[in-house]
Amino acid sequence: MAALAPAVAHRERLLRALGVTPWVRRTTVAEPVGGESPVVDAMATLVSGECIVVLPAGCSPRELDLVGRALMACGAALARAPRIEVSNGQLPAAPEARAYLVFGEAQAHALGRELPAAALSRAHIVLADEPASVLASGAGKRRLWNALRSLRRALASPAE
Repeated sequence: MAALAPAVAHRERLLRALGVTPWVRRTTVAEPVGGESPVVDAMATLVSGECIVVLPAGCSPRELDLVGRALMACGAALARAPRIEVSNGQLPAAPEARAYLVFGEAQAHALGRELPAAALSRAHIVLADEPASVLASGAGKRRLWNALRSLRRALASPAE
């Protein structure tokens, strides 16, 4: 049991260095004071369009798992971000958001064609490698973590 303490401390140092806040499961759930459910608050955040993830169509389950785990590691706002797939170079719908996490250059071009210019100028768009490239190389993983850190900073700043 004593050997686990240095490993936990090392993990916490690494997460702090990456800028990741680990989630801790609560043992009891407090009743909301204002009468509003916390689930309603989470849905309001989701509908308000804080962040949208744009993915290529046809990602394998392993690639989607990688994306999901990376987003979960960066907090609730990114873990619950809606995901949109680009198929045949077309985006099905382009809702406006404060930030976009785009996996791949082709998806970025599709987003640029679909969004109005005013929405593009207001949004913080972060480009990451395609999920297959992220799985294939360590450099892709490093670029993904840098993109997620940039996205978290943009979402932490006040809305303009």
